[in-house]
Amino acid sequence: MGGAKKKPLAGVEKAQQRESAEQQPKRREVKRDQQSKQTAATYLKMSDEQILNTLAPLKAITVYAAARTLGVKASVALATLRSLHQKGLLRKEGGFSGHPIYTVNTK
Repeated sequence: MGGAKKKPLAGVEKAQQRESAEQQPKRREVKRDQQSKQTAATYLKMSDEQILNTLAPLKAITVYAAARTLGVKASVALATLRSLHQKGLLRKEGGFSGHPIYTVNTK
């Protein structure tokens, strides 16, 4: 019984205009943010020797430890560690379920 009173047409129009004005800039900002994320670097601009020197003090090199040490996202650190492993600069010591543990390869 009773309920919310029906708003006058002028009030409804003003509310719609405010909502449309607020939504337009947000959509543009979201698109800009998505574009910047898509163009993010998926590799480091450091040489392999510099990366190894940075990671050398770590006993066990995991993806997250490397990400923290190098100051990059985990996905970039994972790609970097995989490429170093393929080049033979890192040796896989253990790990399981997609979480490898590496050490610096000393030949």
